[in-house]
Amino acid sequence: MIFKGVGEGRPYPDHGMAPRDWAALPPRQVRLDQLITTKDTLQLAALLDSESTFYGDLFAHVVAWRGELYLEDGLHRALRAALQQRTVLHARVRVLEDAS
Repeated sequence: MIFKGVGEGRPYPDHGMAPRDWAALPPRQVRLDQLITTKDTLQLAALLDSESTFYGDLFAHVVAWRGELYLEDGLHRALRAALQQRTVLHARVRVLEDAS
C-alpha cells in the first residue's frame, strides 16, 4: 500500500492557513506510508502534467493531528513519487494542537 490510509475529507479542525502561511514552514521529508490522504480521487491530468506545480507550492502540504499525518495538498506529487519508487515526499507540515 502506498499510503497509510485514504480519506474523504479533513478530519481535523480548520487550521486557518493561507497559501503564503504554508510557504513560511520549512519542508521536511515525510514517508508516504505514514500519510493519510484527504482526497479519494485524483485528476489524472494533474498527475501527468510536467508543469503542474508551476503556479503552486513545490512542496506538498501535510497536517499533523492526533498522531496522524494528513496529506491535504499534493496528492499528485505523492503519487508521482510512488511511481518513481521513492518512499518519501518533501512536504511542509503544519502541526495542530488537539483542543479537546
